[in-house]
Amino acid sequence: MASRTQIVCLHEGTRGGSVDPVFINCLIRSLNPPWIRPQGSNLVRLEACGNRNGVMAELPRHLRQCIQAGGNTTLMVWADLDDDITSGNELQRKFWEHANSAGITAEEFEQVVFAFAKDRIENWIEFLLHGATNESVEGPRVSNRDAAQAAKLLAKRCQQNAMHPQLPPSLEWSCRNWRKLAERMKNF
Repeated sequence: MASRTQIVCLHEGTRGGSVDPVFINCLIRSLNPPWIRPQGSNLVRLEACGNRNGVMAELPRHLRQCIQAGGNTTLMVWADLDDDITSGNELQRKFWEHANSAGITAEEFEQVVFAFAKDRIENWIEFLLHGATNESVEGPRVSNRDAAQAAKLLAKRCQQNAMHPQLPPSLEWSCRNWRKLAERMKNF
C-alpha cells in the first residue's frame, strides 16, 4: 500500500468495466475530507474485486493492511444490494459474519465504512442527475462523464446538508455511514 494512501475502496466490477470507480473517486475527491492532509494522488486507492463475494473475500486482508498503516487510513466497502438482500444492515451482517470467521474483531470491523447501492450505483446516478429512481429495478447504464457529474452533485449536496429531494433509501443509508466516518475523524 502506498504510504500516503488515506482511503482504500473495495468495489464490485472489473478494472475499466464499470462506472463505480469513476463515481467513487470523484465523490471522495469532491468531498475533500478535511482530515486528509496533504492532498495527493494517493488519496484514494480503488480495488476492483469482481462481484460482491469477491469484495467480501478481500475485506479481511485489506482491513488488516489499513489498520497496520495507521489511524488515518480508512477502508470503504462499496457493493450492490441485489435481489437477495433487502437492506444495508442485512448485507453488513453478511460481511461481518465472513470477516469474523477470518479473525476480524468487532472493534476492527467497526472501522469499515460501507456504501451499498440498491440495485446498482447507476440508480444513485439516475437519481442525482434526474431527481428520481426506482431502486426495485436496475438503473440504466451511464457514461463515465455522467458518473463523475452525479458524484460532484452528491458531494455538493452533502456539503450543503441539502434535504430535498429525499435520497433513495440505500443512498441515505450509505451517506449516514460516511457521516459517521466524518464524525470519527474530527480529532485527526
